[in-house]
Amino acid sequence: MAQTKPEVIAIIPARYKSNRFKGKPLALIAGKPMIQHVVERAKAVSLLSRVVVATDDTRIADCVRGFAGEVVMTRNDHVSGSDRLAEAAELLEISEHDVVVNIQGDQPLFAAEVIEQVAGPLLEDPALPMSTLIYKIIRPEEIEDPNHVKTVFDRDNNALYFSRSPIPFQRNPEMDEKPTYYKHLGFYAYRKGFLLSFVALPEGEWERYEKLEQLRALEYGYKIKVTITKHDSIEVDTLRIL
Repeated sequence: MAQTKPEVIAIIPARYKSNRFKGKPLALIAGKPMIQHVVERAKAVSLLSRVVVATDDTRIADCVRGFAGEVVMTRNDHVSGSDRLAEAAELLEISEHDVVVNIQGDQPLFAAEVIEQVAGPLLEDPALPMSTLIYKIIRPEEIEDPNHVKTVFDRDNNALYFSRSPIPFQRNPEMDEKPTYYKHLGFYAYRKGFLLSFVALPEGEWERYEKLEQLRALEYGYKIKVTITKHDSIEVDTLRIL
């Protein structure tokens, strides 16, 4: 019997507490809470069969229910967004082979195409556990900025490493040819079964230094497919951006 085509479910982790912007998901943009903008934009993507907000805060949950969005309550002791994502995927009883897309709750302007780009590789290759997006850096100041994570990848578009430092390092700066730098965007797609395995893995050594969860997958030998997108991500981190 042929295997049923996987469904693609978006989960949007949303926290009330934020070091830089407390209550960020509820901040109003053009009269609507930011989380509502994200949910509505995700619901407009035909590839997604379901869009769910995962939160540990009743204020956010009440807000989502107020605009008829779907929400799942998770624990408040998660150390990462991936842990919250995995708990939500279990609570929602998503099939092991379905694809879970992690959409950041602070990106209210993402293009619909990026969801298809990040989920596409997992739909094409049933053996692939995880994928993400990268973007060619065009602003020189982002190369040295540790908040913009840089990526290198092989000829099959499998990630080799992620770093807050500029990679590759140009040994001979006097060369006329300059490296092309790519930054990692915060969109992930996981096979649900792999997501649960991933969060159960011990912290990786390189992850501990760089503070980048995706390095754990690479250190334990899992592939991460990267797709180059033409859409940069705009994240809301301060009130000034609003």
